[in-house]
Amino acid sequence: MSASDYFRAKLQFEIDVMDVADAAPGSLVVVDTRRQSSWDHGHIPGAVHIPTAQVPSLAPDLVPADSRVVVYSWGPGCNGCTFAALAFAELGYSVKEMIGGIEYWIRNGLPVETAGGVVQSKPDALVTAHTA
Repeated sequence: MSASDYFRAKLQFEIDVMDVADAAPGSLVVVDTRRQSSWDHGHIPGAVHIPTAQVPSLAPDLVPADSRVVVYSWGPGCNGCTFAALAFAELGYSVKEMIGGIEYWIRNGLPVETAGGVVQSKPDALVTAHTA
């Protein structure tokens, strides 16, 4: 496999946070794969919560089979969503990993749902040209 083949293939299975944020409503099922305490701390509004280890048992009931699935976890230092993406793929779903995870979602100034409501941080100029 050449380098260009590798990177072309890699792009078929990853998606940037801004591409997720800009996706047409209803075109993706976004799945937070973190544990319950992390979900409670804050998550992408509209996301479905399925912890990585529970994907095989819960996904068939919570995510329609023909969905375009995007999974995320904490951030670049966490590969939990890679395991979740594998589980979704093995169930036959079209799935991509959201690179950067919730960390880069937040750093891009995108909304996060918490127990107190939806909050939004100022975008971090080091990671985005996005302005809130």
